[in-house]
Amino acid sequence: MAEAVLAALGAAAPFLRPSEAERVAAQTRPFEPRAECFVPHPQHEFVRGRITERRGADVIVTTELGEVGGTVTVKEADVHPQNPPKFDKMEDMAMLTFLHEPAVLFNLKERYAAWMIYTYSGLFCVTVNPYKWLPVYNAEVVAAYRGKKRSEAPPHIFSISDNAYQYMLTGDGESGAGKTVNTKRVIQYFASIAAIGDRKKEATNSSKVRPEPWGDVGELGVEMGMGPQGETSSPGQVHPDPLWGHREVGVS
Repeated sequence: MAEAVLAALGAAAPFLRPSEAERVAAQTRPFEPRAECFVPHPQHEFVRGRITERRGADVIVTTELGEVGGTVTVKEADVHPQNPPKFDKMEDMAMLTFLHEPAVLFNLKERYAAWMIYTYSGLFCVTVNPYKWLPVYNAEVVAAYRGKKRSEAPPHIFSISDNAYQYMLTGDGESGAGKTVNTKRVIQYFASIAAIGDRKKEATNSSKVRPEPWGDVGELGVEMGMGPQGETSSPGQVHPDPLWGHREVGVS
């Protein structure tokens, strides 16, 4: 199933999920559950290390930094256990055995190093800006996510979008409560507004409002002078603004 999903993603697959070979390699690396840990570091925030000795409330840790600053002494409370290798590049961080700050940071860091910019955290989708274009938004990827449950494909904003599309509206109730009738009315409404929506869509798309660091949607509606029929203010109309004096709002 996993290989079929990767095949459907085409060229985008390496940017969304590790291959089976990569996952197997990660799971076979040496790991000592009681010794592997994260410890604070003044420069790197947290570093991975291995506990070598305990002295009362202090713990001696050999970090992955090597000889330079490689051995540190920290308090027991500052030592955070690492997750087993099978959790490397975890797609949903809510599934981590140890869910703490360094585990989250390292999981995101490892995925980002492989250009996997999307990661789930429970109900949320975390995105790390790659500052470059990635081939994960083409038509092939859209088709691969269409109709898929979130658990059936790698993390992606398309998965969030498709689930919102599939489950944006539900109707519940016992038999005879009116589910079918009301569903027909919903369809009637959508069909009606779709038929008359071109003019409003055109007006909305042509509206240009200067962005402001203050204000809200309610203020925006007033500033644009929207009437009961959805009409906007005329081109070049000037509106007072209590914070910024006057600003020009128009329709091109």
